[in-house]
Amino acid sequence: MSSLAATVRNIFNEPGCAKNGSKSEAERKNGCTKQLQPGSAAGGCAFDGAKVALQPFTDVAHLVHGPIACEGNSWDNRGAASSGSNLWRTAFTTDLSETDIVFGGEKRLCKAIKEIIDKCDPPAIFVYQTCIPAMIGDDINAVCKAASQRFTKPVIPINSPGFVGSKNLGNKLAGEALLDYVIGTQEPDYTTPYDINLIGEYNLSGELWQVKPLLDELGVRILSCISGDGKYREVASSHRARAAMLVCSKSMINLARKMEQRYGIPFFEGSFYGIQDSSKSLRQLARLLVERGAPTDLLGRTEAVIEREEARAWATIEPYKPRFEGKKALLITGGVKSWSVVAALQEAGLELVGTSVKKSTTKDKERIKELMGRDAHMIEDMTPREMYKMLKDAEADIMLSGGKSQFVALKAAMPWLDINQERCHAYMGYVGMVKLVEEIDKSLSNPMWEQLRRPAPWETLAKAVEQMQSPLAAIACDPAFAETTRHARKNCVCNTVDLGTFEDAIYAHGLRSVAAVREHTNAVGDCCQRRTEGILVSEPSAMRQAAE
Repeated sequence: MSSLAATVRNIFNEPGCAKNGSKSEAERKNGCTKQLQPGSAAGGCAFDGAKVALQPFTDVAHLVHGPIACEGNSWDNRGAASSGSNLWRTAFTTDLSETDIVFGGEKRLCKAIKEIIDKCDPPAIFVYQTCIPAMIGDDINAVCKAASQRFTKPVIPINSPGFVGSKNLGNKLAGEALLDYVIGTQEPDYTTPYDINLIGEYNLSGELWQVKPLLDELGVRILSCISGDGKYREVASSHRARAAMLVCSKSMINLARKMEQRYGIPFFEGSFYGIQDSSKSLRQLARLLVERGAPTDLLGRTEAVIEREEARAWATIEPYKPRFEGKKALLITGGVKSWSVVAALQEAGLELVGTSVKKSTTKDKERIKELMGRDAHMIEDMTPREMYKMLKDAEADIMLSGGKSQFVALKAAMPWLDINQERCHAYMGYVGMVKLVEEIDKSLSNPMWEQLRRPAPWETLAKAVEQMQSPLAAIACDPAFAETTRHARKNCVCNTVDLGTFEDAIYAHGLRSVAAVREHTNAVGDCCQRRTEGILVSEPSAMRQAAE
């Protein structure tokens, strides 16, 4: 565990992190996040973070060394898509039992590796360390090294037991494993001046394929995508790329920075969500490639593609803008989507009432302020009760979030759209922007929401029964009882004359003064006078109704 502790310390001392870079040397050594305790629930553990970051490598066998529940909870929990092998969607686990915990699970791990190679023969195996084997002392580094020599096949240890930290730390530990054991171990068949890496892109719902045709048209080759629809050989030879785009800095900033340091691959953080951000990212990629030796005509060809795609996208979403006028959206997500999706929603004509920044970097927050203004409502941590109140009070017309928050919107009978990793639709690039607008319009205009807000038939019936059983209902249904009730109410403190007598006299004789009322009712005293004045200034229709 000493090497793991050193790796964690190095990650917390990441100079590429703007938040960490602003701290003193002593503060950086203390780390940039509070460590979790075993059993803590904080949106995913380090193992979970490493697994979701690497599982989209499609031709790799992902073996979880631990109890079966670890693999069960992490299997297929990111909606990535593959254009080739589906091996990555097969769950492999050593399924440690109580006996293995007592005697150690290294032999069981060796047996599982051999069985995977015999049955599937993948180009590589990723072995994930979990809490229990880490605590009992299983040395997966030694086991993986021995297995690699025995089977002449890469067996990569991913040292990320859940108790060492959060899900985000697990993302970075996965990047460290790639740097230590994978990147630079193979050479590509050929290289071009247009080779790039995409880092922190997971091809959710196949959204990478919405951008790849544009890159293919420009002649730009994705040498490696880490890790959406990625292949082992591609990431092993990714050190030969000319430029890189970092899609999610929160997860793999350490990988991008160290590849720049070791192999001289410049990178920038960009987004393909929204029309303007997509154009900006394409321009930045073209500029970096030209600086690294690509022909200068790439810049002109990029501008031509951007002009064509922008015109097509704006023309397609223009009819939706009148329908979105005055509509407000609440964005509950994090990381790169906290600012990249904001730009897309603003382009669609929606007003943002707030965006969550729970998993966002300092640079992400600065981008949000640029888009929404310095007074932007950035939500660090909103409870379900606060979300519900905001939606119920009609401060927002639709909520965009992950699946964990959907039931808050449904309880408030408000439209909801999934934009997190489990989503079914791809929203990347110009085509994805149009799809996002279409899905928002479908949700907002769905007649289901109006019907859902109506009282249920049994609720209407219960309310009617309650009204019929109330004292007022009894009075209205029985005139004799109503008359008795009216005459039973005293008009003043002295209780000499009841209210019904006052009202009958006023209406029957058309009385308009206190003296006239006293003459017909024999009411005396100041209290009678005050109450009589109050009755006289009331509406005649009200007195007539009371008398009748």
